[in-house]
Amino acid sequence: MSIELKCHIGIGPDVEGEALVADDNFSARYDLDRIKGIFSRPQHKLAGQSYDGKILVLNTAKGGVASAWMLHEMKSRGIYPKAILFNTANTILAQGAALADMAMCDRFEAGDVTALINSGERVKVYPQKGLVIVKRE
Repeated sequence: MSIELKCHIGIGPDVEGEALVADDNFSARYDLDRIKGIFSRPQHKLAGQSYDGKILVLNTAKGGVASAWMLHEMKSRGIYPKAILFNTANTILAQGAALADMAMCDRFEAGDVTALINSGERVKVYPQKGLVIVKRE
C-alpha cells in the first residue's frame, strides 16, 4: 500500500530512500557530525543516528547562511541526506538545497509531515511535482 502526499513544489532531483523522522528542527551546522554522517547534538531527537542516504523528515530549518552552505559541503564529500522534507523550510536552507542539488520539499497539504511518515518507511520524492509517495507495508 502507498499513500501520496502533496506539497509545495520543491527543489532538486527525484529521489527514493528510507525515511528518518523526528518532530524536531534541523541545523546542518549545529546538529550534525558531517564527518561521521550522524546527528551529534545530544539534545536532538535523532542523536546518534545516521542521516547518510536517508530522506530526512523534520519540522523546520534553523540557522542561517552557514547551515545552507553546509548542505553543499556535505554533498561534495558524499555524506549527505538524499532529501529533506519539512513542514516549513526557510529561504536560506532552500538556497542551500538548490546549490547542493539536494531534494527538498515543504508545506504538506495533509498536515504535519513528521506525523504522516514513519522512520524506516520507503519514500519517493518528486520535488518538481510537489509529490511524495510513502510505501506502507
